[in-house]
Amino acid sequence: MHPLLTEFLNYLEFELRSSANTVDAYRRDLRQWIEAETSAGRHEFRPTEIRPSDLRLWVLSLARSGDSARTVRRKMQSVRAFYRWMLRTGRASVNPAASVALPKLDRPLPVYVRPEETAALLDADVPADDFTAVRNQLILDMFYSTGMRCSELLNLQDAAIDVRKGELKVRGKRNKDRVIPFGTELSEMITNYRTLRDSTAGIPPTGEFFVRPDGRPLYRKLIYNVVHEAMEGTVHAARLSPHVLRHSFATDMLNNGADLNAVQQLLGHASLATTQVYTHITYRELQQNYRQAHPRAKK
Repeated sequence: MHPLLTEFLNYLEFELRSSANTVDAYRRDLRQWIEAETSAGRHEFRPTEIRPSDLRLWVLSLARSGDSARTVRRKMQSVRAFYRWMLRTGRASVNPAASVALPKLDRPLPVYVRPEETAALLDADVPADDFTAVRNQLILDMFYSTGMRCSELLNLQDAAIDVRKGELKVRGKRNKDRVIPFGTELSEMITNYRTLRDSTAGIPPTGEFFVRPDGRPLYRKLIYNVVHEAMEGTVHAARLSPHVLRHSFATDMLNNGADLNAVQQLLGHASLATTQVYTHITYRELQQNYRQAHPRAKK
C-alpha cells in the first residue's frame, strides 16, 4: 500500500476517530483510484501531478464499468477527502478533485412502516420463558422506540441502559455518543429480558446488552434476519430491514408533532438536511389524506 495512503488512513482512524467500516471504505476506494492512475502499479503514483481531467476520465470509466451514481459519488468523495488532507498537511497546493462534478442522485423517500402494521409487529405475543423469542421481540421494539442504527444496537452496552431514568447511550458515527430516552413499556421489556438473559446465558463478560443463548454477542446478519423474518407477512413495505424501523421511528415522531431538531438529535444526524427528508414523507401522507377525505379533491 502506498505510504501516503497509509498515513491518510491513520489520520482517519486515530485523529478523526472514524469507524473501522469507514476506514475500510476509504481504503478500498483509494486503492482502486491509485491503481487506475498508475495503470495497476506500472507507473509511480504522483498525486500532485494529477489534473481534474484525469479524474473526470476515471469517473467516466467507473460509470462505464457499471458503478451506480451513488457509488461513483462515494469514490470521488474519498479522493476529495484525500486531497483535503494533502492540503492540510502541506503535501499539495491544489485539490484537483474539487472541481470535478459528481453525478446527481435521485433521492428516493425512505421506506417506512404504517403505524397499524408497526403495532401488529410489536404487539405480537411471545412465550415469556423463551429467551430467543423475548430477545428478538425486544430488538424490534428497540429499533422502533429509539431509532438507533443497526451498528448502534449491535454494539449497545448493558451498562449504557438505565431503566430507572428511561434512557440509554449509543455510540454513533464518528464515535459520537448520544443519549436517547425511552418509555415505560420498553423499560419493562428490558428488565424482563435482562432477567431471562442472566439465567439463560449468564451476565455478558464483554458487556454487550444483546447476546445469543450461549452468551456470545450478536452479529449484523443475525440482527437483519431477526427483523426481516418478523416483518415478513406482517409488513407491506418495499424493504424489510432494521433501517426501515429507524425510518418509521422518525416518520411517526414527526407525524405526531415532534420538533425536527429534536428528531435530528435522536437520530444522530450531523446535518438537519438529512432529517428533513422525513418531512417529505409526512407531507405526502397529508396529500393522500386530503385526496381521500375532501369532497372536491378529485374534481
